[in-house]
Amino acid sequence: MNKPLRRAAIFCLALIVALMGWVTWLQGAKAGEYKEDPHNPRVAIGKYAAPMGNILVGGQPVTGSAATSSMLKYKRTYKDGSLYAPVTGFTSQIFGSNQLESLYGDLLDGSDSRLQSPADALTRTRAKGGDVATAIDPAVQKAGQRALGGKKGAAIAMDPATGRVLGMVSTPSYDPGKFAGSGSADQKAWKKMSGDSDHPEVNRALRQPLPPGSTFKLVVAAAALENGLYSSVDEATHSPDPYTLPHTRTKLTNENTSAPCKNADIRTALQYSCNTVFAKMAVDLGKDKVKAQAEKFGFNDEKVDTPVRAGTSRYPSGMDEAQTALSGIGQFDDQATPLQMAMISSAIANGGELRTPQLVDALTDGGGTTVQDFAPKTYGDGKTMSAGTAQQLQSAMQTVVDKGTGSGAKISGLTVGGKTGTAQHGVDNSGTPYAWFVSYAKDGNGRQVAVAVMVEDGHAARNEISGNGLAAPTARAMMKAALS
Repeated sequence: MNKPLRRAAIFCLALIVALMGWVTWLQGAKAGEYKEDPHNPRVAIGKYAAPMGNILVGGQPVTGSAATSSMLKYKRTYKDGSLYAPVTGFTSQIFGSNQLESLYGDLLDGSDSRLQSPADALTRTRAKGGDVATAIDPAVQKAGQRALGGKKGAAIAMDPATGRVLGMVSTPSYDPGKFAGSGSADQKAWKKMSGDSDHPEVNRALRQPLPPGSTFKLVVAAAALENGLYSSVDEATHSPDPYTLPHTRTKLTNENTSAPCKNADIRTALQYSCNTVFAKMAVDLGKDKVKAQAEKFGFNDEKVDTPVRAGTSRYPSGMDEAQTALSGIGQFDDQATPLQMAMISSAIANGGELRTPQLVDALTDGGGTTVQDFAPKTYGDGKTMSAGTAQQLQSAMQTVVDKGTGSGAKISGLTVGGKTGTAQHGVDNSGTPYAWFVSYAKDGNGRQVAVAVMVEDGHAARNEISGNGLAAPTARAMMKAALS
């Protein structure tokens, strides 16, 4: 072979080798990336080529699939869409998906490898979509939504013993079925939702941290008992009324000026929600001890998964003593989600042991066979406080409901404990306050439930009655539904 021909042959061989390497790289290293690329139309075509699996509430599907006349043969449908949107999230042919619809998208559309039989794997056939069984109790969910009504807010109910999320309500909500397809009506519905100033797309129960107000006093009380600052909830504290914030001339007062807050014990201070007591208590403990207690409950944890990722609840660092005092009453830069506050109440109700919030019970294949189930898990090391501290706080919270600011949560035949809160915000507290209520209820058969409720449009009330009047009835309705 002459020299020019040999060079041409070598060059062609090199091109073939390079092409084979390129194809191998595409088929191997890049295949998954291209397969999952949302701009790849085959992804959507495959996803909507057959009816999807469903998300179940109380064992019944709250999602479905409907045939279309477009290239994407099926679209998602929703039963009671606005009621369960905070749980399911959405899946749309145009706008993608979120929450459970996104996290378990592979299982629901049948592309999860765990669903494939050997024959499916060999022929690369997509399996029938699987189902996601949630922990939601439909009675609790409906009770929460009815009670919140037209208010802007959120509520979440947990089983303290297991961490199962029994109800998760966020209002205003939206109907994910209105933009599940790809038509002009779907686009208009999405635009309307996205432009709503009340942001119905936000899951307020999980994703909207706000100042927790006086409900945070439970954290300070737990820290005081755990660190030996006071031996019991009935020991008198050293608390002036009013209380001058350290190194300032600012006097902190109580909303109820006639309340017996001076040197009040923790039980009385929770009953009347004495700002002066808990502000000084936080300073006496020091910010580090309060922070340590808050973090046992989940504050500052950026990875609280239900499995949907929750917003981070914050207890601030680097405060001076005056700021520490304000943080002790749930103000300054404290931020908490309703989920976080439900975790606190849940830990107290469960003897100090905190379970990880769990929205999903099990995953099944298209035939109903369990692919994965979710057993209860402890949060962190599981112990937020001693059983003795938890028992004392339970008792004090019962006093709040029986004799104090939480009377709106009373339920005949059940033991109920709670704590109200009104969180002020805005420049010079000019904003409309947030009304909070955290609680637990127990029946005589060992069943229990913990609930946290937040109402954003708390009218103009500036005292604890806003938490009792606006948020407590929702907690009461959900607790009653859970234990009825």
